[in-house]
Amino acid sequence: MLLLFLYTTILTKIYVMKKQSLFKQKSHVFILLLICLFTTPLFAQESNNSQKSDFWNHVRFGGGIGLSFGNEFFSGTLAPSAIYQFNRQFALGVGLSGTYNSQKYYYKSTVLGGSIIGLFNPIDEIQISAEFEENNVNINWDNRTGFANENYWYPSLFLGAGYRARNVTIGIRFDVLYDKYKSTYADPWMPFVRVYF
Repeated sequence: MLLLFLYTTILTKIYVMKKQSLFKQKSHVFILLLICLFTTPLFAQESNNSQKSDFWNHVRFGGGIGLSFGNEFFSGTLAPSAIYQFNRQFALGVGLSGTYNSQKYYYKSTVLGGSIIGLFNPIDEIQISAEFEENNVNINWDNRTGFANENYWYPSLFLGAGYRARNVTIGIRFDVLYDKYKSTYADPWMPFVRVYF
């Protein structure tokens, strides 16, 4: 009822505003939109208090940490992720990733990106996955190499399969968009370990 009253009031204001200056019209419309924007959710919350959402009961968090070093080389990766478990078979999620690489006297690179992942478990022990990943690659070459610095976006589309035991999945995935000159990975085939809690 209150929403109907607000909308009627808005229509009346718009009619009255036709006779006012353009500046006043815009400010009144802005104020009315703000009132509607903030009052509608309040009433929606009031009616939904009786229904507890179990959204967070279906969200699982995970991710990965990677370190690699040797012979004046260092690489570190941090990749948090979260999935929403629709049912025992289907899950959909998002992830972020950041990697820093450094090879002394050669280059330093930063790779930042995000991904969307879909998981399907035909049976509890088998997991099939599809993951789209978009990374921004920034490579700063050492001046002695003669290479120009690079900054570009690179997509990857991984199709994978793995063996799942409770929260852990071990498997292999393949990048169907792999380009050996631009990819952030050395090979299109990649083993993986996936953990969600």
